[in-house]
Amino acid sequence: MPSNSSDKSNPNNPNKIEEISFDDIAELPQEDFDLKDDENPTPKPKNPEVQKSNSPKERPLGEFRNNFVGYMDLYGDPDTVKNYLNTHQIWFQRCALPMQADPIGNNGYALTFGKVGAFSFFVEPKIGLQLLPEDEGAYKIETIPIPNYPPQGYEVDFRAVMELLPKVPNIQITLPPKAKDLTSVEWQLELTVTLHFPQFIHGMSKKLIEKTGDTILAQVVRQVSRSLTVKVQADFHKTIGLNIP
Repeated sequence: MPSNSSDKSNPNNPNKIEEISFDDIAELPQEDFDLKDDENPTPKPKNPEVQKSNSPKERPLGEFRNNFVGYMDLYGDPDTVKNYLNTHQIWFQRCALPMQADPIGNNGYALTFGKVGAFSFFVEPKIGLQLLPEDEGAYKIETIPIPNYPPQGYEVDFRAVMELLPKVPNIQITLPPKAKDLTSVEWQLELTVTLHFPQFIHGMSKKLIEKTGDTILAQVVRQVSRSLTVKVQADFHKTIGLNIP
């Protein structure tokens, strides 16, 4: 779903989702830099086994993660926004462009993204997502299988929670002409992608692979979020008869 984040869109074409290649990241140095303070050395732990058990679990090779928090403001009351979201079958496919969104049942879609990758390894991801029914002003979006689609060498775990929060106009929040209400659509996304790499990737630095994969994943999420935000906001306001410049 869309997001107004702190990232600024390309003013020339904010809706364009480009093919992403991060080969330049592959040129980053692979050395690990160990910065030490000789005057104030860090004391060694008395019980290294306890410290080891409390350390974060190491990720397997090919697992990449992204946590994203976003929002968008819609000039309508929460009930109007709910009605719009509940009829996503009418508008989501056109708002998802240039991504292809093929319906899966009544509340799901198979989304096809552009080619992404690095180190001469590329995939063209396709994932199934389902918008669960609204529950007290909140929606969940989860991964679902794509029918008759064989494994492609990757898995996606997409978990998002979206909430509708009414906003009261004040000195800092002003409404455009004819608008009477303002609702903020806010959500949190936890995304994990696991890739099954060919053998030549396994010989590279694991830290470099993780950094590159996380960076690419974050870039895809930002691009899709910006594109959807612009289109959904425009489509919603047009649907309720508001002309928002």
